[in-house]
Amino acid sequence: MKKLMYAATAIVLGVSVAACTTTNPYTGESRISNTAGGAGLGAATGAIIGAVAGGKSARVEGALVGAAAGGLIGGGIGNYMDRQETKLRSQLQSSGVSVTRNGNQIVLNMPNDVTFGVGEAVLSSRAMQVLNSVALVAKEFPQTRLNIYGHTDNTGSAQFNMQLSQRRADSVSSYLFNQGVNGYRISAAGYGLTNPVASNASEAGRAQNRRVEIVLSPLN
Repeated sequence: MKKLMYAATAIVLGVSVAACTTTNPYTGESRISNTAGGAGLGAATGAIIGAVAGGKSARVEGALVGAAAGGLIGGGIGNYMDRQETKLRSQLQSSGVSVTRNGNQIVLNMPNDVTFGVGEAVLSSRAMQVLNSVALVAKEFPQTRLNIYGHTDNTGSAQFNMQLSQRRADSVSSYLFNQGVNGYRISAAGYGLTNPVASNASEAGRAQNRRVEIVLSPLN
């Protein structure tokens, strides 16, 4: 029984990895697609479940059927996020907003020069154009949650920065809601100066820390 499960898992994973390596069109590097990764994991899990179920004579057939069903389920979320990532990259090209993929999350990094004036929480016209594009994609993919996080540098007091980052996150949230994105899909939080991505010792570093991030992930 153990040998059968090991063999089923090895065969399914081997086929998934060999067949599903793709080239990232934005970086040029080879990788296993998120869709393929999910499908491979789902298929392997399904193969094991299928092998366990049924009598001795049906175990091989059960492993193959389980692999097919598991692959379909596992590949669904990855495929959904793959398509959404492609749409966002197309919409946000040359906008100044970076698009980063992290598993089943997509992170949109909106630097402060795109979004707000110094010490302000009123969206710039450039930010509105960006958020119009984000809203279009968000409405096309309704099973996605949008978590909006405001961040600042360390200029000024911690209390001021926390309040400013929250007001900025709220501004982005409100704008997306007004563009037709369902409110239950949106959350907003300010982190002030607590989560820097660069050193605050230089102006370049502080500029990187002044940002709003929109993290898109599948709804549970």
